[in-house]
Amino acid sequence: MKSLVYINDHKQQFLDELFALLRIPSVSADSKFKDEVRNAASFLKEKLEKAGADTVEIIETAGHPIVYGEKIIDSNLPTILVYGHYDVQPADPYELWDSPPFEPVIKNEKIYARGACDDKGQMYMHIKAFEAMVASDELSCNVKFMIEGEEEVGSENLEAFVKENKTRLKSDVILISDTGIISNETPSITVGLRGLSYVEVELIGPNRDLHSGMYGGAVDNPINVLCDMIAKLKDENGKITIPGFYDKVEVLSDHQRAEMAKAPFSLEKYKSDLALGDVFGEKGYSTIERTGIRPTLDVNGIWGGYTGEGAKTVLPSKASAKISMRLVPNQDSTEITKLFEDYFKKIAPSSVSVKVMPHHGGEAAVVSTESIGYKAAEKAMSESFGKIPIPTREGGSIPIVALFQKELELDSILLGFGLDEDAIHSPNESYGLFNYYKGIETIALYHKHFAELSK
Repeated sequence: MKSLVYINDHKQQFLDELFALLRIPSVSADSKFKDEVRNAASFLKEKLEKAGADTVEIIETAGHPIVYGEKIIDSNLPTILVYGHYDVQPADPYELWDSPPFEPVIKNEKIYARGACDDKGQMYMHIKAFEAMVASDELSCNVKFMIEGEEEVGSENLEAFVKENKTRLKSDVILISDTGIISNETPSITVGLRGLSYVEVELIGPNRDLHSGMYGGAVDNPINVLCDMIAKLKDENGKITIPGFYDKVEVLSDHQRAEMAKAPFSLEKYKSDLALGDVFGEKGYSTIERTGIRPTLDVNGIWGGYTGEGAKTVLPSKASAKISMRLVPNQDSTEITKLFEDYFKKIAPSSVSVKVMPHHGGEAAVVSTESIGYKAAEKAMSESFGKIPIPTREGGSIPIVALFQKELELDSILLGFGLDEDAIHSPNESYGLFNYYKGIETIALYHKHFAELSK
């Protein structure tokens, strides 16, 4: 393919452009970065136009904008809809980064920056593969791009856009690179994602902060209460105690579990990489199963009282926490959120009042391995890596995958190239140069094989 030659000849250009995008701190969760989020959208509009898209526009939403572009070369050819996001997680705590998060650097053949893997590096691969195919006159499918700026805050306004633009988004398959592979030696394709319910809780005790000497022992401490309540959300076997939580959980057969176990995995390396003495999780399930096919509940942040330098003997008025629940097929995020709220309020003592504030959620999704879309990904990855990829289930959530299944009646092919070691959402996020360039190459091959299999 001439496009593969083009990719090889333009590696430095592709890297320079990604660095320029990574320098834009498009943090969707923090309003002080609002202008930077829009700058990232403008950057992508310009690059899509230069890559060869016939129509590109920045579409306003109630929040951050969506970048939409397309190139229709022949209405009789299949159409691929590419989804990605240009917003990134907050980089806090900045002091834990070895280099500034929005000043990308290369070390040990990896790009270090916030968004390097999630999802700027992976999303931008599609634009560069598209450029290569257009420049080489090898574009074999119509292409549509829908790149949003709110994925990291729940894609709040994407659902309305999808529902209102079904005709515009009409396609044959959706292609997403926002997942990972087992390793650079063992390629894989994600066929399952968990859903999500994310809430914030607040406990309120006395009407003001109190002197812990004068009131301690006589007034319940909201932080102590919150810790006790959180501890009651799981039992000693790692099972979530919320009544009804497991009622609709999909249970995989022994055969399905055995197939999952074929994926190469070293528990010792897993523990070593994370500097863990041991792993923990729901009794009766392996580490791979705990992160792929079982629901979870985790505290993502907890605060209250005085946390500044030195000592302040205060009994706080309030205590708060952010809690996420990863869900599996058949669990409904709205229903789970309500079950959590009811139970959390039930176990609260009368010494505190409780607020439960839902943030965002989404449903789990499983993709068929028998579709043309999956077969094209399998062929493309087999060709680029020289090995047949293994289908896997990931523990993360991309709520829009279930939305696409519902509203557009299309499966999303999750052709990701990230690695566990890339530390997405953490300080020192990275993305391998090998993965970036291999992803661009594989995406170009995907278009070729999807067109051939669609005939």
